[in-house]
Amino acid sequence: MIRQSQANAVWRGGLKDGKGTVSSESGALSSVPYNFRQRFENEKGTNPEELIAAAHVGCFSMALSAELGKANLVPETIETKATLDLDTKDGKPTVTKIHLDCVAKVPNASVEAFNKAAQDAKAGCPISRLLNTEITLNARLA
Repeated sequence: MIRQSQANAVWRGGLKDGKGTVSSESGALSSVPYNFRQRFENEKGTNPEELIAAAHVGCFSMALSAELGKANLVPETIETKATLDLDTKDGKPTVTKIHLDCVAKVPNASVEAFNKAAQDAKAGCPISRLLNTEITLNARLA
């Protein structure tokens, strides 16, 4: 089964003085603005790396729920935060690392079963599999 998702971006102007918008097929993102300063100079607003981090935490959290289900465990909550590092590598901006920090409340879960599920989710979620970067994880039960 192939599932396709679509998004589009429109960019106007040069790299440093230009502006863009990004939209998603579902409408969750609709002409959301972004620019050089938001991406590289910490101006408030979104950027592609923030969207990747958001996609990764959503994907990982769902994958963790699935892995816990394989062990007949149902989480009450899974809260995950991603910290994405954008650095220069070979003279080019590069995502060099993503760290996932997860806290989950899982009734009847042993630490061992939870840790195995978390590691399997980290390795197996589609966004982790997409990314060509170091991915680290700190996962703990609440």
